[in-house]
Amino acid sequence: MTSNRPYLIRALYEWIADNGMTPHLLVDAERPDVVVPRDYVVDGRIVLNVAATAVQSLVLGNEAILFSARFGGRPFPVELPIAAVVGIYARENGQGMLFAEEDGADSSLTDKEAKGSGEADAGTGSAAGSGDKAKRPALRVVK
Repeated sequence: MTSNRPYLIRALYEWIADNGMTPHLLVDAERPDVVVPRDYVVDGRIVLNVAATAVQSLVLGNEAILFSARFGGRPFPVELPIAAVVGIYARENGQGMLFAEEDGADSSLTDKEAKGSGEADAGTGSAAGSGDKAKRPALRVVK
C-alpha cells in the first residue's frame, strides 16, 4: 500500500483551517530534496506556516508539498517531499499529529510485523505455514 501520510496531512490541514486555526508543518530540513531557506533551519528542523493567507499556490500532493512563501520579505519557492514532513499542528493550541519515521518504505508495518503477517489466512487470522500464534489487533466498542 502507499503511504497514508499525504492523506493525513491534507485531512489535518483542512481540519485545522476549518476551525479557524493556523496550520504549521514541522519539517526535517536535512532530508534529501527539501528546498527551504536555510537561514531559518534550527537543529535540522524548520517550522512553516502554511495557512492560506501565508502561502501562495499551495499543492498538498501525494509525493511532495509545494508552495511559495515570503521569508524576510523575499519570495521563496518551497519544496517538501512528503517523507520530510515530521508533523502538522495548529499554532494556537498545538493540536495535530507527529508522524513516525519512515525508512524509505511506504508501509505502516515494521519488518518484523510484515514477516509475521505476510501470508495471512483470512479464515483463522494466523500466518499460514508458521507455528507461532501472532496476536492480531482488534477493534472494540468502548463506552
